[in-house]
Amino acid sequence: MKTKCLIIDDEPLARDLMRSHIEKLENFQIVAECGDAMKALQELRNNSIDLMFMDIQMPQITGIEFLKTLKNPPKVIITTAYREYAIEGFELDVVDFLLKPITFERFLKAVNKYYEVNVEEPINDSPIINNHRNGEEAFIYVKENKKVMKVLLNDILYVEGLSEYVQIHTENKKIVTKNSMTNMASKLPDDDFMRIHKSYIVSLSKIEAFTSSTVEIPGKKLPIGRSYKNAVIEALQIKG
Repeated sequence: MKTKCLIIDDEPLARDLMRSHIEKLENFQIVAECGDAMKALQELRNNSIDLMFMDIQMPQITGIEFLKTLKNPPKVIITTAYREYAIEGFELDVVDFLLKPITFERFLKAVNKYYEVNVEEPINDSPIINNHRNGEEAFIYVKENKKVMKVLLNDILYVEGLSEYVQIHTENKKIVTKNSMTNMASKLPDDDFMRIHKSYIVSLSKIEAFTSSTVEIPGKKLPIGRSYKNAVIEALQIKG
């Protein structure tokens, strides 16, 4: 089940930025965008909303005033250029307070807080949010418990299947997330990763040596599955 979001901001550029952030998360769905509280009220009447990203300074009525009028409001993350509203916002039990301009890293922290306070909601563990745009280094997002973790693709050594979970191994840490190996393999780029066994996906750039039955990466030797053997050896010989 996806988290249904409503964006409320009278500035088009601010709505564009928030939309860009939200669209990077597969588990979030933007139901509507509004430029003022009156339109937002209509959307709340017509749709089921889980989370509002709401500006404070808007025409007719402020976001704070609007929130006070709602009997059973959804969860709220405030987005504003005015720091002085933070105390009043938290008194209204908002999830977080984001100060403009809002970076994606800060946005992600607010999303993690939403997961933490919204423990009764089912969380979709569908993997990964792949992002490689605007020249930035490629990375994915995975959920560990209720926290969304950013993992640089270049840091991944290999992925190990653990029944209903997978464990992502990097040089510095291990991340366990509920997912399948098939789903992980479909999300990771084929040019950089290869499934070599029913329980292992390996980063091709991290392979230091290989035989007909194993591949070696820093600090670890991984088996090549019988059914994967021909494809793996052929691919590694081409890469070499």
